[in-house]
Amino acid sequence: MKVAEMYTSRADPSQRLRDDELDLFGLTHPGSVRTENQDHFLVGTVHPEVIVHGTSLPDVNSLPLRGERLASLFLVADGVSGGDGGSDASRIAAETIARYVSSTLRSYHAAGTSDESKLLESLRAAALEAHRAVRAAATSRRDGHAMATTLTLGLVVWPWLYVVQLGDSRCYLLRNGELAQVTVDHTVSEIMVETGKMSREEAQHSPMGHALWNVLGGRSSELAVDVYKLTLECDDALLLCTDGLYNMVPHEALQELLASRQCLTLLLDARLLVVLALLDLG
Repeated sequence: MKVAEMYTSRADPSQRLRDDELDLFGLTHPGSVRTENQDHFLVGTVHPEVIVHGTSLPDVNSLPLRGERLASLFLVADGVSGGDGGSDASRIAAETIARYVSSTLRSYHAAGTSDESKLLESLRAAALEAHRAVRAAATSRRDGHAMATTLTLGLVVWPWLYVVQLGDSRCYLLRNGELAQVTVDHTVSEIMVETGKMSREEAQHSPMGHALWNVLGGRSSELAVDVYKLTLECDDALLLCTDGLYNMVPHEALQELLASRQCLTLLLDARLLVVLALLDLG
């Protein structure tokens, strides 16, 4: 399980958020069943930057070498393969996404404009690149086992949030004390609910809830990439997590803890969520 959150708070909501107004933190834990943690996360911000390799200037530190924040990035990948394949798959996916994002800086300026399709296409392309990288790594394994991982990727180009979804890790949005699930799980049970073959309550207890039809890697070259777009507000909170958290902690408990964050530090929030999951309050 892991937690990747962003909290925002400011006096003037009409202005773009500064770096010091973002509260970011991530945490991962293997849980109480497995000895190996097959999950990986990434939380970061993206900036244009100049790396100085040599200069005659007397005070290079005074130069504006790092530009303003272009975007904030949140990523959760949960390995679903056996053995160490799951851990390798989630690591490769996270590394590939990070490299791809750093090479497509220009597309961020298209956010919220009529040219936004370029940004959406770059997000889908990043997922496809990670998919190919995981599948390529699997072909070099001696055991011949497929490698696969979920991926939930959040990209904030203020005030817009773009979420890329594959698998059953999730993105939640907390607004005005209400916690809402942004993403839709790529599970067989979710398809059955959408087609009216199973109720939402039945799906919560169905073994089909663990059957994924869409993941990064795996044996299929086909990939369905869902991309969601939301407009954020100041004081919104984002939670990206694996099923190791939301399967163990009831929705109401997640909402209550995150809604009370004004009296907690972000680090404490994340640790409390892990403790609740280990206690298995579901």
